[in-house]
Amino acid sequence: MTTPSEINMTVDCSGLLCPLPVYKAGIALNRLAAGDLLELICSDPGSLEDIPAMARQRGDTLVSATAEGGRQVFIVQKGGGA
Repeated sequence: MTTPSEINMTVDCSGLLCPLPVYKAGIALNRLAAGDLLELICSDPGSLEDIPAMARQRGDTLVSATAEGGRQVFIVQKGGGA
């Protein structure tokens, strides 16, 4: 399990609808080094499909995805090829 001390950046996209969470996640991942972890918080239910698809397309790894209380929390590890 990922601990908060392992997270390199957190982006809270609560209240934003598609495509903004994907866009903001992409910007954040571009700022990170390969292997770094991004925590992404979303409230758009579409993020449950959009964020994993974005990670696959970029060559990143979706470490975890949890949904509770009307929000989704994703941990994405930046890959080496993005």
